[in-house]
Amino acid sequence: MKMKIIYLAVSAILFISAPTLAQESPAENWFNQDAQENMANGVSTEKAYEYLKGRESKTVIVAVIDSGTDIDHEDLKDVVWTNTDEIAGNGIDDDHNGFVDDVHGWNFIGGKDGKNVGVDTYEVTREYIRLKPKYENKKESKKPDYLYWVKVRDAYLADAEKAQTQYSFYDSLRSSILRYNKLMTAYLDIDKLTVDAIAGVQSEDELIKTATGFMANLLPKIGDMPIEEVAESLDGAVEHFGNQANYAYSLEYDTRKIVGDDPANLKEVGYGNNDVIGKDTDNFHGTHVSGIIAAKRGNGIGIDGVADNVQIMAIRAVPDGDERDKDVANAIRYAVDNGAQIINMSFGKAFSPNKSYVDDAIKYAESKGVLLVHAAGNSGKNTDVENNYPTKNLGKKKVAGNWIEVGASSWGEGEKLAASFSNYGKVNVDIFAPGVQIYSTAPGNEYKNAQGTSMASPVTAGVAALVLSYFPELTAADLKEILMKSVRRFDGLMVVKPGSKDEMVDFSELSVSGGIVNAYEAVKLADSRKISSK
Repeated sequence: MKMKIIYLAVSAILFISAPTLAQESPAENWFNQDAQENMANGVSTEKAYEYLKGRESKTVIVAVIDSGTDIDHEDLKDVVWTNTDEIAGNGIDDDHNGFVDDVHGWNFIGGKDGKNVGVDTYEVTREYIRLKPKYENKKESKKPDYLYWVKVRDAYLADAEKAQTQYSFYDSLRSSILRYNKLMTAYLDIDKLTVDAIAGVQSEDELIKTATGFMANLLPKIGDMPIEEVAESLDGAVEHFGNQANYAYSLEYDTRKIVGDDPANLKEVGYGNNDVIGKDTDNFHGTHVSGIIAAKRGNGIGIDGVADNVQIMAIRAVPDGDERDKDVANAIRYAVDNGAQIINMSFGKAFSPNKSYVDDAIKYAESKGVLLVHAAGNSGKNTDVENNYPTKNLGKKKVAGNWIEVGASSWGEGEKLAASFSNYGKVNVDIFAPGVQIYSTAPGNEYKNAQGTSMASPVTAGVAALVLSYFPELTAADLKEILMKSVRRFDGLMVVKPGSKDEMVDFSELSVSGGIVNAYEAVKLADSRKISSK
């Protein structure tokens, strides 16, 4: 699934504990800022460009495998990759790569009739469906296959029940807010409820008593925010958990009828369509990710992305639900075969039944010198012990050398430096990057904040693209080494361990590099390597 974007809704403020930060909101472009000059733990992008002033750069193609990208966005349209070997709209595979009219990329979760997959099932659901007929009535066993089934079964049943409970809660909460507000304003004959007005209510009517207690609890917490906005703020939660309950954990929902492919044929080529925007679906995630990497710099509108000489190859393979191994592997291969030098992957899941096919695609990318940048996930877990696929671990102790796994950091120093939601791991997470309250492009020429390791990954991919554009001789392994060795470290800084309430840990223990990616130090290191090699 897309690495779930973490955001603060009124529901979070009222009913669930949400992460808080040690200081006020940062500047919109904080992820590009410098710690010394701007007092924000950004990646020193502008400082890097000052260092590189006057030098020439080469265009770098970055593939964004995601939910879809608004390639018509005012801040992205000038940085979109175009397949010059393909003639748009003629219905012919002009470049003979197996994909018809793939002018700006490809959509692996769409059908030939132009329809697109929006919501899909989770992998645990698909595995439950696959394994249940085989193991449901079998005698308990210690064999690995049976133990895997038990893991899938238990995870599915627990998660599906939780999703239904949360959907019912948020849907009921939203309805109650609107219902009780309407009831009490009519009862008191006023236009707007206030704490004082509620305090004066005395009634023996059970419904009025319930409404009074509910609104008396709500009003002090929302301040001057209109009730209608409070209810509206819950729409996202209702939609999210509704999609989970009704689609993601559904045992009947089958999106491959839309795609029209053979799910069992992993090497199938040409399925899908060329709609990289993903019409009639939610393409916010991919649009936001693309803007972080490459929103047009210096055009006086919107934001400045990290990299200034980049083309975004839009590849749609990630639904609202879990991406499929077949689509991920084929998306990686498509990106590599069509010239991408860096691939950003802001998605992940807990099960990967066709991991070997994805691993083969990762190895293929490595053989072609393509760097893969992947979000570590937003579960606040240690991925050294918890699965998060795809992964750089390819089996038999082989680790992909072209892979960077990215956790999320915040702007302020101190104990809140590591994002509370970020996955971490001294072995499996390579580096941290800004991922809290990141302002970037949104569909329809808009700009919005979002947070998650989904945002930290493109920050890192953008820095890699920046470095590669000015030092094009670097290999994928070189790029990774440079980014890892040039991090800004915080040795000895104790931070709240992600996923915990108040457990403290040294920030350097949360990743392999122990630090935050830094563009300025990276270009300096790349430059020194180039000079020393002469």
